[in-house]
Amino acid sequence: MKTHVQAPQPFEFYFPKMDTLVCVENQPDGVVIRATRATFSEEHKDCFIRELAAEGFIPDACRWTSSALSGNPVIHWLVDRSWCKLSPVATAGTRRFMVRLLAGSTLLWLLLMACVVLGSEQRDLSSAPHQTSLLAAHG
Repeated sequence: MKTHVQAPQPFEFYFPKMDTLVCVENQPDGVVIRATRATFSEEHKDCFIRELAAEGFIPDACRWTSSALSGNPVIHWLVDRSWCKLSPVATAGTRRFMVRLLAGSTLLWLLLMACVVLGSEQRDLSSAPHQTSLLAAHG
């Protein structure tokens, strides 16, 4: 009987107060926690690890492992941005939206400039006979 071992699923968390993204990966040799910024204190790391274990994201054996212990083989903290990548679908959708937005705003700007130019020409044409008649009446 063959068993299929699935790759560990990474879990992503965002901490808005610290503006930090965190990726938690369960691997055979331990847990790897990648943060985009070094904003976690040792106490905050310990609290976060206990919460992860309590919610079932990482094994319970990691719950009481202190991150302050040097050479901890179970939990590895890394400050690394390489795992943050934009999906091609999101990039393509954003590109389409921006092209449409710029094209629409350019057309609107051209329309408004045409209205300004045509409006000023009409004012010049309509005010020219009026000015000559005023000069003729006073002269």
